[in-house]
Amino acid sequence: MLIDSHCHLDFPDFDDDRDDLMARARENGVELMVTISTQFSRAKEIITLAEQYHDVVCSIGTHPHEAGREAHAQPHEIAALAEHPKVVGIGETGLDYYYEKSPIPDQQRNFRAHIGAARLTQLPLIVHARDADIDTADILEEEAQKGAFPGLIHCFTAGPELAKRALDIGFYISISGIATFKNAGALRDTIRSIPLDRLLVETDAPFLAPTPHRGKRNEPSFVAHTASYLSDLFKLPVEQFSQITTENFYRLFTKARRPDAP
Repeated sequence: MLIDSHCHLDFPDFDDDRDDLMARARENGVELMVTISTQFSRAKEIITLAEQYHDVVCSIGTHPHEAGREAHAQPHEIAALAEHPKVVGIGETGLDYYYEKSPIPDQQRNFRAHIGAARLTQLPLIVHARDADIDTADILEEEAQKGAFPGLIHCFTAGPELAKRALDIGFYISISGIATFKNAGALRDTIRSIPLDRLLVETDAPFLAPTPHRGKRNEPSFVAHTASYLSDLFKLPVEQFSQITTENFYRLFTKARRPDAP
């Protein structure tokens, strides 16, 4: 069985066939999906969506792209909504200096507030990092000195330095379909250096569909393609690789329960 540790099931891309794509995910061995919040102001909508499906859980948070437009939630406000049984993570949050859709000071303030919520709740922090490796690692290390918090770098596309610094504070690394792209050789080199017991897989659907669906709308069932590709990269049977990443997920997302669990 597989976990899609990061998708956006609330996005309008899925409005016409959400139930069908959920069925396809189950048919392809996906036992759980984490639908990720991008705006704290829409937290209750995310929770409502997760409540509709037995195999969907969610996170609460504000994406760095939205940090300049959203009211800055305080750690205790995020933590309060995270008490809901369907909420298993904090974020996504982080830094994106590539698009810079929000001012950098707003992104950094938003990032630290979410770290504070992860520290309060001990739910994993879901970190987005693009063209901001050094600042991301610096902030994570600074905040870790104030008290430990679990987390992961999602949709990892960075180099070995961010991977090492994140792993050194106990983080996990989540790999998306980008790893299957022909031009991702450097990324694959870094992925090979990541311990197997720290790896997760995701789609980031509706974005970044893996080969052989590149350029199409992504969906949770496609995580099977990424897992198959990565199992070859690590020279493991796909069943073994899937089991490893699934166990890693439940070790990190301690609040999540298997769908067939009591």
